[in-house]
Amino acid sequence: MTSSVTPDTRYRHVGLALFALATGGFAIGTTEFVTMGLLPQIAEGVDISIPTAGQVISAYAVGVVVGAPVIAALGARTGRKRLLLGLMGVFVLGNVLSAVAGSYEMLMAARFLSGLPHGAFFGIGAVVSASLVPANRRAWAVSMIMVGLPIANIVGVPASTLLGQRFGWQLPFVLVGVLGLLTLVAVWFWVAPQPVGSEVNVRSELSALARPQVWMALLVGMVGFGGMFATYTFITPTMTELAGFSEGAVTIVLAVFGVGMTGGTLVGGRLADRALMPSLYGGLVAITIMLTTFGWLAHTRPTALLAVFLLGFSSSLLIPALQTRLMDVAHEGQSLAASLNHSTLNIANALGAWLGSLVLAAGYGYEWPSRLGAGLAILGLLLAITSGLMDRRTARLVTPSGENQVVS
Repeated sequence: MTSSVTPDTRYRHVGLALFALATGGFAIGTTEFVTMGLLPQIAEGVDISIPTAGQVISAYAVGVVVGAPVIAALGARTGRKRLLLGLMGVFVLGNVLSAVAGSYEMLMAARFLSGLPHGAFFGIGAVVSASLVPANRRAWAVSMIMVGLPIANIVGVPASTLLGQRFGWQLPFVLVGVLGLLTLVAVWFWVAPQPVGSEVNVRSELSALARPQVWMALLVGMVGFGGMFATYTFITPTMTELAGFSEGAVTIVLAVFGVGMTGGTLVGGRLADRALMPSLYGGLVAITIMLTTFGWLAHTRPTALLAVFLLGFSSSLLIPALQTRLMDVAHEGQSLAASLNHSTLNIANALGAWLGSLVLAAGYGYEWPSRLGAGLAILGLLLAITSGLMDRRTARLVTPSGENQVVS
């Protein structure tokens, strides 16, 4: 008896599943970054100062860092589809509570809750995406879910910011909650159940932390992306002070960055499927070159826009390769390792912003955070090369029959 499911039908089902997951990524990206554009309105709404309102962003980031490993490990025995549904349910709840928060304390708790599902959704979604396609298209499938983040920066964040400024800061959180609810429904109907093998449990997920290559990949992400964040954190004053853009035009600059990120994510997925480690090296080289030249290019408007686009493009080349690399080296602990990647990126955000602020506090101009970032990217490249050499050494210790040699 032949199957009634044709290749075209299977492809369509995979496409719908990836679309459902990407929609979740779009919702998460929107809620993460829209807060930055609404700080004055949020501060007035809950009767706090703008600097204090900045802690709301930190609360979300802490939620990401804490939630990713904890949820991925403790949810190891839960079916992946069921876990994705649960994560999106928490996400919806966190955003609805953010919208109705009447005090600073409640808003902080709501934003922390909103951040908890972030890393685990992307990590487990990446594992699910990769399982839906042949092995030679895994990185492409991962890039499809990741592309929701940069698209959020192009469309979701500017539109939500405008609506929040005009109709109240609560509205974007309500809309994101609705989008999260739509994602939950789409995952329910379009993502096939993901059974969990009997060998998968909390202990098997935690086994990823005993693998040196997992830590190497996480360090590559932390240091390599730290360089990009050292620049992007100060993108507004850099564009106004060096390139001469008005503050109102910075929205266009950020959209250009988002377009670059989208292109880089899509191209990075294709390249990683062709050659994973070379694409990782190439992405870090591209980031290094871009950060080295960014300070000079930022002095005129046309070259500044080009630099911003290339910064987004080059940094996003890394994302599919790094996510796929983590899943490869984690073996039984794929969900935990893939989720930890997003905790790492938030640490990179904090690291880059802190180091960039030190450079500026020391009296250097806005050209210099990117030059510091280039040094971090070079360090990330050295770590990636070291990881590749570790792979080769391991391969040399295996005989053609697959038996490990005894090494004295």
